[in-house]
Amino acid sequence: MSDQPTLYTERLTLRPFTPHDAFDVERFAGAREVADTTINIPHPYPRGAAAAWIEAHVPAWNEQSNATFAIVDTATGRLAGAISLMIKPEHRRAELGYWIAVHNWNRGYATEAGRRLIDFGFEVLGLHRIESRHFLRNPASGRVMQKLGMQPEGIERDWALKWDRFESAAVYSILEPEWRGARHP
Repeated sequence: MSDQPTLYTERLTLRPFTPHDAFDVERFAGAREVADTTINIPHPYPRGAAAAWIEAHVPAWNEQSNATFAIVDTATGRLAGAISLMIKPEHRRAELGYWIAVHNWNRGYATEAGRRLIDFGFEVLGLHRIESRHFLRNPASGRVMQKLGMQPEGIERDWALKWDRFESAAVYSILEPEWRGARHP
């Protein structure tokens, strides 16, 4: 594949992560409030783990298995979070995942970045389905998915074990024809 592109929204730049982002990733993603509502982010965030995570992005992009973007506030140039599509090209589907730094919560960044990445997934990557999940105890993430035009599909009971407790997850999805119809009614 070609180099991963940089995407833009009204307020945000979605760009590939660089090694210089590692310190902020460890601070922001490693915040207990962020790690608590995600499946894969550890707390405390191990020193050096962000650099290894960032190094894995280019090979994953080249293998067409993952497209991970830094969410950057364009006005300030500061890292605001991360968003990704975990791609299953053989099924033309992907799972949307994201986290936003606590100091950027309630600014609409997840919705704005999510909308742009969904557009990218359908327009550029040729996906047919994009799905997402959130822990039931994190309804704010569910509201983001609804704003993105995703439809609820159901609950996966005790779907994951996070910090020694089972978490149920709500599943949402949007299909390419639904996305196209919402853009061009």
